[in-house]
Amino acid sequence: MSAFGPRARRAPALCFALLLATLAPANPRAGDLYDAAVAHPGRSADDLKRDPIDHPAALLRLARIKPGMQVADYMAADGYWSELASYVVGPQGHVLLLNNPTWDYWSENHWKERINGRLGNVEHRTVDAEHLDLPDSSLDAMLFVKAYHDFYWVDPNPKDNWPKFDVSRVVSEIARVMKPGGVVLLVDHSATPGTGTSAAGPLHRIDEAYARQEFEQHGFKVVGTSEVLRRPDDPRDQITYKGPMVGKTDRFVLVLRKAG
Repeated sequence: MSAFGPRARRAPALCFALLLATLAPANPRAGDLYDAAVAHPGRSADDLKRDPIDHPAALLRLARIKPGMQVADYMAADGYWSELASYVVGPQGHVLLLNNPTWDYWSENHWKERINGRLGNVEHRTVDAEHLDLPDSSLDAMLFVKAYHDFYWVDPNPKDNWPKFDVSRVVSEIARVMKPGGVVLLVDHSATPGTGTSAAGPLHRIDEAYARQEFEQHGFKVVGTSEVLRRPDDPRDQITYKGPMVGKTDRFVLVLRKAG
């Protein structure tokens, strides 16, 4: 056979392909289970509108929610995060959609429409935040999104039935039900640094440093953060849930691991 036969002609092409492979990114991340959860068919139009604001795939990936985990969506309202976690943990996992009685009322039981007949691995429970009816060390992860500040909010209208909380007790209960090494994904609206809890009432915001300190005092350590929800243009002096700041607030993201 000639030195310029078919096999010899293929050699330069093969070398070029190998060269391209070495120049390509080492680990280009294609769609993973978090992207797949967001892209899951049947998610509501309202949820899809939230996705560009809340970046759920990035946050679930940061918290390392995995198939088979026992996860709580704490103060879940209608369960936006519960549904996404349901797809990630899969049939061998379990998601608890937890609300206190007032949040069940405010969400108008829309969680029922979300989970009934759709999400077999999601279970709704109405809980007392200061006395969670859950076993010790039973959760691998907790999603605690834009609700921590509410435990410091004192409702001026008694008709809303929002109780006054012992927040240290609330966080102690969270620590009790987390497994050693379990993680809490804490997301909340940023207050001006140094303001502690003072913005929780008028603005529905809380100081990131204060949040870190409180959870660290209850046996957690910050093991991850993200800038994906940062908004440098937020002056942090306006209320978060109505008016011009809706969907435009600066939010901090902390992944807190329980010691053990």
